Amino acid sequence: MPAITLTARLSASAKDTRRGVVRLHPEVLDALGLRPWDAVRLTGARVTTALAATAAAGDPTGVVLVDDVALMNLGLAEGAEVGVAPVEVAAAKRVSIAGSRMARATVAPETVRLALTGKVFGTGDTVSLLPQDLAPATAANAGEVRRKLANAIGLTWTNELITIAGTDPGGPVAMRPSTVVEWREGAEPGTAAAEAAPAVESPAPAEPAAPVAVADLVGAREPARRLAEWLRLSFEQPELLHRLGASAELGVLVSGPPGVGKTTLARAVTAAVGAELVELSAPSVAALEARAAASRVREAVEKATAATRDGRTCVLLLTDVEDLLPASEPPPLATVALDALRGALGTSGLAVVVTSAEPYAVDPRLREPGLVDRELTLGLPDDAARTELLRVLLRGTPLAADVDLADIAGRAPGFVAADLVALCREAAVSAALRHQDGTEPQVRQQDLADAVSSVRPLSMSASDSLRTGGLSLDDVGDMVEVKQSLTEAVLWPLQYPDSFTRLGVDPPRGVLLYGPPGCGKTFLVRALAGTGRLNVFVVKGAELMDKFVGESERAVRELFLRAANAAPSLVFLDEVDALAPRRGQSSDSGVADRVVAALLTELDGVEPMREVVVLGATNRPELLDPALLRPGRLERLVHVPPPDAEARAEILRSAAKNTPLADDVDLPALAADLDGYSAADCAALVREAALTAMRESLAAAEVSAAHLAAARRAVRPSLDAAQLASLEAFAAEQR
Repeated sequence: MPAITLTARLSASAKDTRRGVVRLHPEVLDALGLRPWDAVRLTGARVTTALAATAAAGDPTGVVLVDDVALMNLGLAEGAEVGVAPVEVAAAKRVSIAGSRMARATVAPETVRLALTGKVFGTGDTVSLLPQDLAPATAANAGEVRRKLANAIGLTWTNELITIAGTDPGGPVAMRPSTVVEWREGAEPGTAAAEAAPAVESPAPAEPAAPVAVADLVGAREPARRLAEWLRLSFEQPELLHRLGASAELGVLVSGPPGVGKTTLARAVTAAVGAELVELSAPSVAALEARAAASRVREAVEKATAATRDGRTCVLLLTDVEDLLPASEPPPLATVALDALRGALGTSGLAVVVTSAEPYAVDPRLREPGLVDRELTLGLPDDAARTELLRVLLRGTPLAADVDLADIAGRAPGFVAADLVALCREAAVSAALRHQDGTEPQVRQQDLADAVSSVRPLSMSASDSLRTGGLSLDDVGDMVEVKQSLTEAVLWPLQYPDSFTRLGVDPPRGVLLYGPPGCGKTFLVRALAGTGRLNVFVVKGAELMDKFVGESERAVRELFLRAANAAPSLVFLDEVDALAPRRGQSSDSGVADRVVAALLTELDGVEPMREVVVLGATNRPELLDPALLRPGRLERLVHVPPPDAEARAEILRSAAKNTPLADDVDLPALAADLDGYSAADCAALVREAALTAMRESLAAAEVSAAHLAAARRAVRPSLDAAQLASLEAFAAEQR
C-alpha cells in the first residue's frame, strides 16, 4: 500500500515520550488498513519504524504525533513531511546494541531485552530504555525493568539512549524471549549507527526531495536573489573580492518565523547556483551526547570540504542553529562547533548558511565578523502571498469549480508556508476519504475551509487561543457605541492599514476595555476575533509573573514576538490590572514594575508593532499604571456599561434560544425587572430556570414563568452599586 504523507508534530503527551509510539488519526489508520498498535514505516531523511496508536479525536488528520527520538531517527525537524505506511515486523533472533560507557558497564543485555520488549526498531535507530508500557499485552514487567535500570545507572536512566547496531534478520524487528542481545564495544549512540554488523541489512535511505524552484519561492524571491548573488560572487569571482579588499568567505544567517521556508530557500538557491549541499540538523545533533554530537559536526564539515575538491562548490547548511549554539549558557560543544565552522569558511568554494527562528537566542560569537556575518530575514506572507502559495501548492491537484483560493487565504491569517502545506494535505485527506468509492477525486472549497479550522498555525502552537465559536459582532445585542469603538480601534488598523498610511497617521496601538464583571467583555473579544478573522493570543493577568529575575520580561518579549509572527493578530490581556498595576506599590520584589516596563517597551518601543493590536480588559481601571494609558499605548478606553432593560431582553433571548419557553413567559417584562443583573446573571437565570423544571420532572418539555420566578430566588444580582458608581466616575473623567 502506498504511503500517506503527513506533517510531523511533537507530541505534548508525556506518557508517549520515548516509548517508540506515534499517534495517527483514526481515519488515517483506516485508510492505511491498520489497527491500533500495528507497526508503521516512517520515511523522512532516513527510515525508521514505530507502533501506531490512535490520536485524540480532536487532532487533525494530516498530522503524525511523534517524540524527539523519532524525529532524530527520521533526521527531521518538527513540521517536516513524513511518509507513513504499513510494515511487516519480524521476530529478532539477534540484536547488537551500542551505548554509553556507563550503560555498557552496568546494564545487563537481558535487562536491555526486557526494556525493548514491545517496541519495533531497525538497524541505525536510536531507542530509549524507557519500557513501552502503553500497548496491551507487552510481555515485559515494566516496573521490574525500571527498578533494574535505576539500580544500574542511577537517576539519569530515563535519559539513556542506545543505538541498534545490527539485527538478524535485517529490517524492522521486535524483541522475543528467545532474542539474543549483545553489547557492541566502542560505539556511542547516535554515531552513524555504530556501523552495522556484516550480516545485518541497513534500510535504504529515503530519496531526497527535489529542491523547490526559486520561481516558486512566493514572498521570498528577493532574499533568494540576494543569496544567489552572494554565492555566485563568492564561488565564481573570489579574485574580484580580493582585489577590492574583501574576503571571499561567506557565512549567512537566514532568520524568520518557524515554517516560513528558510531551509527551503537555502536548498532552492543552492540548487540554482549549481552547488552541492551538505545539511546538518542542529536539534538532532544537540540531542546527542557531547562526544557523538561533536563527531557529527566534524563529519558534516569534512563531507562539505571533500565536496569542494576538483573545483566543485558546496554549501554547508545548519538548520535551527539556536539549539546547537544557544545564547544563554552555551555548552562546551558550542565552542567545538564554532571552531569547525571557522575551518569550513576557510575552505575555498565552501559557504556556510545557518537558519534560525530565534536569532536573538543564538550565541553572539556565531555572528562575529569573519564568521556568519550576513543576514537575510524572511517575513510573513500577506493575503496575496498566501493566495499565490496555495496556487503553487495546489497546481497539480484536481480542484472543484467552487474553490476560491483568495477566500481561503483570507481565512488563514498568520499561516506560513509550512502551515499552508499542512492545510493542503489536510484537505487532500478529507477529499480522499470522501472518494474511496472510486469516483473522480476533487478537492472542494469545503475541504479547504475545514482544513483551515483544523490546522493550527505554528505561530500559535505554544499559546492559548481564543475559541470564537463562529461568533461575530452581529451576534452581540445592543452595545452599538461599544461595537463601533472596537471596530474603529481594532479592526480598521488590521483591515485597512493603507487608509492610515494615506492619511499620514499611525493606527491605535491598544485598547482598554473596562466595565463591571459579567457584562460581556470577553464575549465582545470573541465576537471581535470572529468578525476580523484574527489570531488571538490570550494572556491571563498573572500568567507572565515569575519570581526569577528577567523571566517575566522574557515572557513579555516572547508573547509579542509570537503575535508579530502570527499577524494580523490580537493580544488579549485579560485582568490586565493584575499584570500592570501602578509601579512602586507592589510588594513582589519589583516583578510587577519590571513587567510594566517591558509592556511599555513593547507597546511604544523603538521597533513599532505592525498588524498587532493589544486589547486589555479589566473591571478595576483605576489600579492600572497611568503610563499604560497614555497615547501610543492603551490609548483608546472603551467603557462596557451594565446592560439596560433592552440589552437584558436581548441577552435573555440569546440565552434561551435553545430552551423551549411556555406561552406565559414574557422576556421583555422580565428583563425590565432585572435591575442589577449582569449579562452573566441573565444567562445563569435561564440555566437555573431549566434546572428548576428538571427538578419538577425529568420529562419536562418547557420552562414556564413560574420556573423563572423560582430561579430569581436562587440567582441574585451580582452588580455592586459602589463599583458601578466608581466605573461611571472613571468614564466621566476620560470624556
